[in-house]
Amino acid sequence: MYATTDLQLLIHTADTGSLSQAARILGVLPATASASLKRIEQRLNTRLFARSTRSMRLTPEGEIFLEYCRDALALLQEGETLLSSSKDAIQGHIRLSMPSDIGRNVLFPWLNEFQARHPAVKFTMQFSDRIADLFRDAVDVAIRSGKLADSSLVSQQLTTGRRVLVASPAYLQHHGTPQTPDDLVRHNCLLFYLKQGLFNQWRFQNGKQTIDVKVQGDRMTDDASIAREWAVAGAGIAYKSWIDVRHDVRAGRLATVLDAYCQEEIPLNAVYPHRNSASPTVRALLAFLRAQFEALDAASATSTLAAE
Repeated sequence: MYATTDLQLLIHTADTGSLSQAARILGVLPATASASLKRIEQRLNTRLFARSTRSMRLTPEGEIFLEYCRDALALLQEGETLLSSSKDAIQGHIRLSMPSDIGRNVLFPWLNEFQARHPAVKFTMQFSDRIADLFRDAVDVAIRSGKLADSSLVSQQLTTGRRVLVASPAYLQHHGTPQTPDDLVRHNCLLFYLKQGLFNQWRFQNGKQTIDVKVQGDRMTDDASIAREWAVAGAGIAYKSWIDVRHDVRAGRLATVLDAYCQEEIPLNAVYPHRNSASPTVRALLAFLRAQFEALDAASATSTLAAE
């Protein structure tokens, strides 16, 4: 591990071009500074500076490592600020984007609770299944469901759920209950759009075997919460996240089918443009949401054990 003074020394040396000047800024002996820098380079097995008689210049490897050093110190400073501040320091305006269904039915009441705890926080909330562009749109944090594509965005996983097939008891009584994934081609499937397009290729598992079924139906929407409402109304079968439909299932408005085949996990992540763009308020919010999901998972596990 690196000491904070090691990182500060590297940054000051890069900024001033002089190890001795960096040592004076930090109040350490030049020999101590030289040993510290040597220790970092030995640990990395990489030269970070090209030395000359007059100055020290970062190598390409040093340029890369310098950015991580700056980020690491910024994170430590933010953590110290967050822990040493009073609740009144959790303040400011956060612009959030989130999927429609989980946003309205899960996150919305939690965000209200967070705001009640921290009255100086203001929210602008966008409920949409459209993928917000954090560099172009007015969004500070986006909550995204599903596996993330590689990007320059920073992400924090809030929880991991799974997909479940659901239909109303009335629909199943009238149309029958599918026994295998292939039976779905004879049912009215409720479709919605994801970032890749229309979500009509449903994936299931039978042991180690993957089963892909292309389904169809008479209703399509760009709002996944509408697909859940159609299912509750008895219009067909929907393939949704358990987080979205758990209340409807427990209330008897929906029933799950083909549970043994539904193994696809859906991570839920918070993403933002850069580590340094996450203010203490954003970090406090994400920590709060993770705790809420952990409590939700624990309650679900308890309910499952009780049912068994």
